[in-house]
Amino acid sequence: MQLATLDYAIIIGFFILSLVIGILVAKQSGKSSESFFLSGRNMPWWLLGFSMVATTFAADTPGLVTQLVRENGVSG
Repeated sequence: MQLATLDYAIIIGFFILSLVIGILVAKQSGKSSESFFLSGRNMPWWLLGFSMVATTFAADTPGLVTQLVRENGVSG
């Protein structure tokens, strides 16, 4: 499969956009480590919920759940 010029432009644009967003967020949240990890204690509830759901899709979550079920049983 060959990538066209447009494909490369989209990929490069995505990386540039990600880098710019990362730099802007780092400037805002880099005041202290507490501010960085706790988001200044002003993150909306829906964003916290999406973050928790996204965490369950991580690569290591099925392994952890399998281990917990093996050790504690299905009812936990």
